[in-house]
Amino acid sequence: MKEFDEVLPFILRLSLFEDFSRDNPDDVRILKVLYDNFTVKEFKKKDVIIKEGDYGDLFFILLNGCIRIYRKTPAGDKIALANLSADQGIFFGETALISKESRSATVEAATDCRVIAISSKKFHAICEKEPVLGYRVVMKIAGIMANTLRDCNSDKATLYEALFNEIEYGD
Repeated sequence: MKEFDEVLPFILRLSLFEDFSRDNPDDVRILKVLYDNFTVKEFKKKDVIIKEGDYGDLFFILLNGCIRIYRKTPAGDKIALANLSADQGIFFGETALISKESRSATVEAATDCRVIAISSKKFHAICEKEPVLGYRVVMKIAGIMANTLRDCNSDKATLYEALFNEIEYGD
């Protein structure tokens, strides 16, 4: 794995850690503790990193490569949600840090890729000693979840309206 000083600017670009500052020695120290608990994982193209429905407690940061995220419909068909690359500042599996729920989507390596990962157990242990980390990250995750819920509700309203119009005005 690259040295902490090389990875720090990358970590600070991630929205999950944007409230931390390279100029604040406490922030840098906290992120170094987090970094020291990450493990490097490598995946080959088409490897499944996270499988929808499985239990998982790892949070991932994409260091290089590209991933594909998809879900299955009730009929079992794949619906592509996103194709993302490391230069976009991508992390995934963040809800595993705060919940023991099953994975909501499948993440597949679209190219060979490298990630750094941390288990929720290690993350919680760090947060016991560094509550600022836990507070800031959980607030960011809550914001992400609030935006997702808002988008989902908007999508549901749009679908309901389209269905209603089809029933009312359809041939």
